[in-house]
Amino acid sequence: MEKAAGSDADEFLLGGLETLDPPRTSSPWMRPVEAAAALLLVVIIALLFIGVVSRYLFSLPIIWIDEVASLSFLWLAMLGAALAIDRSEHLRLTLFVNFLPERSRQRVDTLALLLVTLFLGAMLRPAVEYAMEEVFITSAALNIPMSWRASALPVGIALMLTLSLFHALRGTGLVTVAACIAVIAVATAMLWLLMPGFKAIGNWNIPFFLVGLVALFLVLGVPIAFCFGLGTLAFLTFSTSVPIFVMIGRIDEGMSSIVLLSVPIFVLLGCILDATGMGKAIVEFLASLLGHVRAGMSYVLLGSLFLVSGISGSKVSDMATVAPALFPEMKRRGHKPPEMIALLATGAAMAETVPPSIVLIVLGSAAGVSIAGLFTSGFAIAMVLLLVLAVLARWKARHEASEGVRRAPFETIKKTFLIAAPALVLPFIIRAAVGEGIATATEVSTIAVLYALVIGMVLYGGIGAGRLYAMLVETAALSGAILMILGAASAMAWALTQTGFAAHLVAGVQGLPGGWMTFMGVTILIFLVLGCVLEGLPAIVLMAPIMFPVARSLGIHDVHYAMVVVTAMNIGLMTPPIGIGFYIACKIGNVPPDQAMRAIWPYIGALLVGLVLIAAVPIFSTAFL
Repeated sequence: MEKAAGSDADEFLLGGLETLDPPRTSSPWMRPVEAAAALLLVVIIALLFIGVVSRYLFSLPIIWIDEVASLSFLWLAMLGAALAIDRSEHLRLTLFVNFLPERSRQRVDTLALLLVTLFLGAMLRPAVEYAMEEVFITSAALNIPMSWRASALPVGIALMLTLSLFHALRGTGLVTVAACIAVIAVATAMLWLLMPGFKAIGNWNIPFFLVGLVALFLVLGVPIAFCFGLGTLAFLTFSTSVPIFVMIGRIDEGMSSIVLLSVPIFVLLGCILDATGMGKAIVEFLASLLGHVRAGMSYVLLGSLFLVSGISGSKVSDMATVAPALFPEMKRRGHKPPEMIALLATGAAMAETVPPSIVLIVLGSAAGVSIAGLFTSGFAIAMVLLLVLAVLARWKARHEASEGVRRAPFETIKKTFLIAAPALVLPFIIRAAVGEGIATATEVSTIAVLYALVIGMVLYGGIGAGRLYAMLVETAALSGAILMILGAASAMAWALTQTGFAAHLVAGVQGLPGGWMTFMGVTILIFLVLGCVLEGLPAIVLMAPIMFPVARSLGIHDVHYAMVVVTAMNIGLMTPPIGIGFYIACKIGNVPPDQAMRAIWPYIGALLVGLVLIAAVPIFSTAFL
């Protein structure tokens, strides 16, 4: 599995779920959409920052800001999703498609795009009806029809439909297109004929439509958002009497929560840190401080991931910042490349709970858990995992070559610290702003972005206007892809809960021997598997509405359960042979996966030990709440 060309943010969070083609610039006719999306992102950042300043400094809350930000956000999400279609940046799993010969892979890619077109075509009319219904609802503060906001859905869907059809037909023979359309038509006709049988078997439809069909679409390389969308569409169409119109409302609800406003802003923050070199400054400071001790460079790698993750929230950006700065010196000291990749991958998994973690923000939104509480607990949980990895790294380094290694002079430490200090302060600014009530988890992202921009310009060289514009467009496209996944997963989760599946699950789990500990074991297994296949965000939005009520019924603290869920998912993400993050780490470090695969298992084992401790001892998660 290869990392697509482009910025490290290309595979942010869902990194490694590859795109239909290598990322590229937008088509010329999409330039106005690019400009509109970039402008919307700037408007959102400016509005949120103005809201914080007005409320905190002048005690004058501006009540219409949230409405304008929410309206702008849905338009940003839909225009970004259209850009992602045009730039081929919607994320998909290519592990199985890549085993096919070239010609067969091209046919499957065409089939995947036509399936996307089918879903968008089915959603277009309900989206128009949904926007028309919103005409009769007015906003509380601005007193304008909510159709101004909801119109983003049909406009975005129409754009995506046109673009997906164009890309499916471009460069593909008519025979291949006709054959793919015939396959889709035959499959649809068979499902239609079987509809009476599907309605008769009740909840047994769930494993067929919402597990089997979704898995089939994943294997075919359909972008993950549309895998969920197609599975839910088929489930509602062929096994229920629920109108498809309902699905649009659930997609809207899932992708436009005000809490999720921070997603594109933190994506932009990761781009800024990479462009300014703030993350590299942190790595160099830690190397001067700890590089001379045995296992020192391993400690530096882990510590760098911990601190850089606390700034950018992007696993891919973290690894791409840390690895080039440390790997040459680690090789010189006798570290083997597969061992370095193993430590890099598991260190990135460890650092996922360090705020600002977008996974924690989405989890708080989906499960109704305090984001400030998740941020507070996330530091402690990351420290537990950091400790188990550091112990293993120390044992592994018992034969490390340290001849000629000297302690860095105090002047060097002082110089690197002064350079890194502005970057080191940022995680604490984020944590303090949320914890002290100065800003919400959404608003603090704007503070972080503006701080990084100003400090980057003053101390780290700044960013040119052209580069900044490209980062805004890239952020919009990637955020649109992420938010489409959240919307489709939310619709699928709603369909699951409407079947009564959640209630049956609660009853079944409560009857298991072992009580909450058994449920924790089941949770770990579920999210390890989901982490391998889906990664964090879709798995959270899909499963949180189902699993968290069960955890509450067993007396498990929400924050404690959240830490177990996130940790298990991130271990799954880095676990070969399916774990997607593992392959990204291999690509960044330029090490063949088959070599790194043999080296990573002790580190995965150390993380599992840490996970068991976190699950069994709630105090790790709740001590500082």
